[in-house]
Amino acid sequence: MDTFQLSNPKTRSFHLCNSIRERRKKEQKKIDRRKKNQLTILPPTPLIHHESPYTQTKYQALDEVIKEIKSSIKRGIHIDAQIFSSLLETCFQLESVNHGIQVHHLIPADVLRKSINLSSKLLRLYASCGLVDNAHQLFDEMPKTNTSAFPWNSLISGYAELGRYEDAMALYFQMEEENVEPDQFTFPRVLKACAGIGSISIGEAIHRDVVRFGFGYDVFVLNALVDMYAKCGDIVKARKIFGKIKQRDSVSWNSILTRFPLSKLGGEIHGWVLRRGFENNLSIANSLIGVYSNQGKLDRARWLFKMMPEKDVVSWNSIITGHHKCREALTYFHEMQNSGVVPDNITFVSLLSACAHLGLVEDGRDLFAKMKEKFHIKAQMEHYACMVNLFGRAGLISEAYDVIVKEMSFEAGSTVWGALLFACSVHGNVEVGEIAANKLFDLEPDNAHNFELLMRIYGDAGRWEEMEKVMRLMVDRGLDSVD
Repeated sequence: MDTFQLSNPKTRSFHLCNSIRERRKKEQKKIDRRKKNQLTILPPTPLIHHESPYTQTKYQALDEVIKEIKSSIKRGIHIDAQIFSSLLETCFQLESVNHGIQVHHLIPADVLRKSINLSSKLLRLYASCGLVDNAHQLFDEMPKTNTSAFPWNSLISGYAELGRYEDAMALYFQMEEENVEPDQFTFPRVLKACAGIGSISIGEAIHRDVVRFGFGYDVFVLNALVDMYAKCGDIVKARKIFGKIKQRDSVSWNSILTRFPLSKLGGEIHGWVLRRGFENNLSIANSLIGVYSNQGKLDRARWLFKMMPEKDVVSWNSIITGHHKCREALTYFHEMQNSGVVPDNITFVSLLSACAHLGLVEDGRDLFAKMKEKFHIKAQMEHYACMVNLFGRAGLISEAYDVIVKEMSFEAGSTVWGALLFACSVHGNVEVGEIAANKLFDLEPDNAHNFELLMRIYGDAGRWEEMEKVMRLMVDRGLDSVD
């Protein structure tokens, strides 16, 4: 039987693409010669005379390779396992799970079952693309003699990314039971799951494993430990681990900056950053601006922002968000546009929030329209909530309600209806307030605050019987008054 294989494993899938392109070029030359003969009789048309060259995307090239392999299999040609391995690697790099599923269907079951390499790569693709159940099925079918941590790491990571932290932790403990030794890639994934659970005791047990297996000085593992301890609330241990990191990277600083209040750190981090020139590191500077803004230290945030030699969209969003209750937010937005940085959906959430706080209704309208028409950003739930808040705070209850019923193409969530209910409680609109409250009773049946707001609306309107009914409804649902 003929064997379909490639000499160089690193470039095997692209050799296939080149082979296909070469055949296409030869066929195109024949077509061009035939066209040339025909053109001696008929005058050339612009379409024929100025044909644009064919350009393939990576996904189209991958399509061509898979079609070629399907055709080869139909002709009885044996496909080397290394080619399947290369294709699965390409699918992973392109994050194309649909192509990966096609490749999976082409791999003979016995080949997949015997090849740890193929199974592991397919498992990693499925897990990284959110298909963890498919990945786990593959995992269960793999030979039990396999002692590599690679498939375990992939599956643990897949569970952790989906927020299925208990499943990720259970897999790690199963790994221990089956005497599979973890590596430096295992612990960051496990520690992320541990942080998600929020269990300091389990975290400490994993930390002991880190030391036992000799990864106590690995910067990636140490970063994960800092993040885990900080998220679990052990500030002392997080700082202690942070102090052990000799070569601190942006991940190290982001972990410490986003988890610690500045009141506890004082000027320690800021001084360290400036002494080592880290103000030029975008990621760290952006995080520091965010922390200063959250602490209300806007003067420091502005100073650091001004000193930054380079600013990206995150930088601008950080400084605009920090000023979301100030008119300076709009000033920074104009500067952002002049700098050539394109705003994103987060930019407009902060801007619309600023307009709502400042009562700038017309500015808010203009920004909302510009977001959709000039920047082609599709409005999301947060944007609509800001618009409802904008109109509601200004007493334009009908316009706020119209945003929900006339402009939104999807069901409004609790943030949107909550903004409307609050506006109705401030401006005493009973009719719309009842509609908003009833929606919220379905969306958030255990949120006593919504009941309190409707009771306030009825009380201000002198409608005591309705107010009493809402109070009884709260009692029936076992809710306590928030006042």
